[in-house]
Amino acid sequence: MSRDPVPAFDAYKHLNLSINPDGSCTRNFEYPIVHPDPSPSPGKLTASKDITINLETGVTVRIFRPTNLPSNDNTIARLPILIHLHGSGWVLYPANSPANSRGCSQMASELTAIIVSVNYRLAPEHRLPTQYDDALEALLWVKRQAVDKTNGEPWLRDYADFSRCYIFGSSNGANLAFQLALRSLDHDLTPLKIDGSVFYQPFYGGKTRTKAELKNFADPVMPVPAIDAMWELSLPKGVDRDHRYCNPVGYLPQKEKVGRLGRCLVIGYGGDTLVDHQQDFVEMLVTAGVRVEAKFDDAGFHGIELVDPRRAVALLNMIREFIN
Repeated sequence: MSRDPVPAFDAYKHLNLSINPDGSCTRNFEYPIVHPDPSPSPGKLTASKDITINLETGVTVRIFRPTNLPSNDNTIARLPILIHLHGSGWVLYPANSPANSRGCSQMASELTAIIVSVNYRLAPEHRLPTQYDDALEALLWVKRQAVDKTNGEPWLRDYADFSRCYIFGSSNGANLAFQLALRSLDHDLTPLKIDGSVFYQPFYGGKTRTKAELKNFADPVMPVPAIDAMWELSLPKGVDRDHRYCNPVGYLPQKEKVGRLGRCLVIGYGGDTLVDHQQDFVEMLVTAGVRVEAKFDDAGFHGIELVDPRRAVALLNMIREFIN
């Protein structure tokens, strides 16, 4: 690994985490848990509900739908489905955090879509590939709702267009989304059809420091030591940062499978510490023959849409163009 340009600092303090003797972590921060709102008051743009999809693991999904459903000739128009995988740094936030709930609600309203947000389990209590397993379970659960005309989840059964399903992931959620898209190829999803995948600021790495990592080593949003800590807590024990979960670019056995992916949209920013890895990811997709659209803005940083409403709107517009 390349020599780091500045002395290391306490990454766990930066992340507000304390590592416990049993390998779990204590998250030394509080945030209000956002509860679902299945029967919103007048004026609310979306309704939401939680469903446990695995009683053994406790994995849930939160479904968001617009309150104003479009109709044609008194028939409710079917809405596209977005399987939503939130950014958590693998270890920090569940799907019911305020930022994710706000983003999913806005997505459902602005895109006129059904959002299925996966509350996957967090590391280090559950290391990779647990999160990939949870995402696949959610996708297969959505497929089951399409075939069960009697007992299927009503919001999906009555409002969703199962032939227009998209996978969306942000940050490490985009890493998850890529693995989910690959794993989906091993299953007969009929009548569910994956029509494309959106990878927003995908979270990747490697043993060798990139130019962007060296330049942004002490970045206030994504400092390299914090990124190192997130991988240390989430990767399977005993593997290094060139493992395919972290660095899929050099994993040749999956190249043929990558080439069978549907169309993809990759979005990133020049000021992101991870931008070099993201562009390597795009090159991997292109080399494998994937129909990929890459949108990189020189200005911007990791998670900018959380603090700049204009960037949040721009992100929604890019997704809208892609799915329409």
